[in-house]
Parts: sequence; structure tokens; C-alpha cells
Amino acid sequence: MEPGVHRRSHDETGSPAFRFAPGRAPMSGIGIGLIGSGFMGRAHALAFATAPRLFPLARPPRLAMLADVDAKTASDAARRLGFARSTDDWRHLVADPQVDLVDITAPNVWHETMATAAIAAGKPVYCEKPLAPDAATARRMTEAAEDAGVPTMVGFNYLKNPMLALAREILQSGEIGSPVGFRGVHAEDYMADPTAPWMWRLDPAGGAGVIADLGSHILSVARFLMGEIVEVAGDLKTVIPERPVSPGASETRAVEVDDQAHALIRFASGATGSLSASWVAVGRTMQLAFEITGTKGSIAFTQERLNELELYVGGQPHGRKGFKTITAGPEHPPYGAFTPAPGHQLGFNDLKTIEVRDLLEGLGGGVAPWPDFREGWAVQRTVDAVVRSSRERRWVRVAEI
Repeated sequence: MEPGVHRRSHDETGSPAFRFAPGRAPMSGIGIGLIGSGFMGRAHALAFATAPRLFPLARPPRLAMLADVDAKTASDAARRLGFARSTDDWRHLVADPQVDLVDITAPNVWHETMATAAIAAGKPVYCEKPLAPDAATARRMTEAAEDAGVPTMVGFNYLKNPMLALAREILQSGEIGSPVGFRGVHAEDYMADPTAPWMWRLDPAGGAGVIADLGSHILSVARFLMGEIVEVAGDLKTVIPERPVSPGASETRAVEVDDQAHALIRFASGATGSLSASWVAVGRTMQLAFEITGTKGSIAFTQERLNELELYVGGQPHGRKGFKTITAGPEHPPYGAFTPAPGHQLGFNDLKTIEVRDLLEGLGGGVAPWPDFREGWAVQRTVDAVVRSSRERRWVRVAEI
């Protein structure tokens, strides 16, 4: 499904048909209930605090409640991040009448249980990626939300970079002709140390390894820019076969998920390409990158220089051929909301703030939030297709999943 196209019904103004239940969304704003205060939880909290200071929101957020694994962790995080109350039971958060939106940053294995409870309570859900351990679970979550008419969003915040919006505009305008090739990569090194202990990211109950954790990001970018992926040929590898059960332990536990992934891909448009993902790429901390070749030119991007887009247009004079660098500035909205000066740059948390802006505007009566659970399901189907392809050693159509 194309970005911005949703199955949820809309009223005559084009706003989402969803409305908060009477008495649960006071005029003071939208009550935010955050589950988890780790890296992503902190990023979400910062985004909710920042968005109303930069954007004119009809329904600004209220930091109502934070839930975490125990009472002390939850209360300390709530105090630090500005939440009014805390709990060590996420179910209390979901049921609380002052919580209007449930924000899930817990490990993948918990996403369905938490999201389903929120949907049953009639509350919108904002969930970090990957949406679910597998496509079947993602489908159940999607259908439950759509049947209930509950808005959703999945945290693919790299899609909110103004430079990706510019890349999509260039592609759709025909400036580089018809896209024929895509090369994408998401490589980091946070799992490269073989002495690092086994952790929740390696739990097969939570789904695949790096193809889901990082691969889902580059897959979402590929879909955003190039359209539907219809077929894949994947190869997954576990580079570090066992890890200590705890820091410094001599006992080890087998690793059952992939550390490194490669795939050839075919798009519905007829374009082809490749992508790779690795969390053992020593020296890389954020190489989310792509290059798209068209019949008249090319574009290239890396998150390592997230405020730049490289553009090559054919027809340049002999001896003067080359890519030019387009630097982000106020002419690439919503960059100007952060700074009026070109070249001063946005960062990771700014992209999260833009994502939260889109979510809150949707809940406040604007365009339905995107990427939603249906898009998260589509990405997860592609992840599962790569996993099946690697296991069965054949091309797999995403429609098989």
C-alpha cells in the first residue's frame, strides 16, 4: 500500500473517523502512556516533550503515566522524563482513564499482548519496530486495530527525514528518469563483541535477528521510495554462534538468530535491487544507506550524513560529471521548525519528534498517522519472506507469507 493510503474510514473533512471516548481525552491534551524507559522509551519521551514546543498542535500531549519492569525503575524514569505517574504493571497503564494513547517500546515479544489490550480499550497505539515477531502476529494486530477503528503508528522514524521526502519527490518527478536499481544497507556494530552476553534481541521468540531489527528499517525505506517488494532471495548467517549467559560468565547459550543478512529484491515496478543488514559490522554505528539508479540519474544517502542527499543528473558536460550534495535547510520542511539556518542539521531525536508530530496531528483530526500497523505488517511479511528464502534456498514471493 502506498504511503498515506489507509483503509480506515474518514469523515467528510478527510480527518480520521476515530474519536476519543467521552471523558477520556480532556481538552488539556492527549494523555500519553509510555511502556518502557530504555533507549527508545527515552527517545519517545523527549519527542513528546519537544513536539508541542515546535509545532502548533490542536491536541498537545500530556505525559500521563510511565510503566516499567519494577516500581523503582518506573518511578525514577517517570521523574526524570516528566511523567505525572508511574506503575510497574503495564496493564494498569492501559486501563488508566487519563491515558489516551498507549506507546509501546518494550521488547518485540510483548508487542501483540500490549497492543491488543490497548486496542480492546479503544486507545490508539504507537509501537516501536519491528511490529511483531512474525507476519501472522502483525496481521492479527493490524486487523484488530482496523476492526476497532483505532489509529496506529509504527516507529520507522528514519522515514521522517526531510531528505527522504526530497528523495521521494525527485523519484516521483522523473528528474532521474525511471528507477531501475536499489542498493540498501543498514549496518551497525552493537553486537560485534563475541563476549557480550546473550540478550533479548537474540531470543527467537521475538522473531528473526538483524533482518528484523535493522533490516526492517532499510526495507521500510525501500518500500517508501521504490514501492512494493514482490519477491526476495535471502541469505542469513549467524556469525557468533554462542554467547555468555551473563556478563563474564563461562557458561554460554546458543544464538539461534541471524547476525548478518543479505537479499536480492524485486519490486512490483520491475526494478530490482539488493539489501543487507548487520549488527556485527565493526566500525559502523549507523550506516543506514541507499543508492537508487534511474534511467537519467541517481540519488544516494547515508544516515551517517543524514542532512545530505547526493544527486547525479545525466547530461553533464565532459570533464564535469559528478554527484552534487544537497544540504538540508528550511526549504525542506519541517527542518525550519527546528532552526531557520540552513546547514545547521537535524539529528536522530529530531526525526523522532517529527514522527510524534505526525502522530499527534493525526489524532487531533489531521491526516491519519503513517506508517501504521498495516505498513508494519507489510514490512514484516517481507522480513519473513527473506527468512523463508534463506531457509529453503529459493526465491520467495512476499505474497506467500
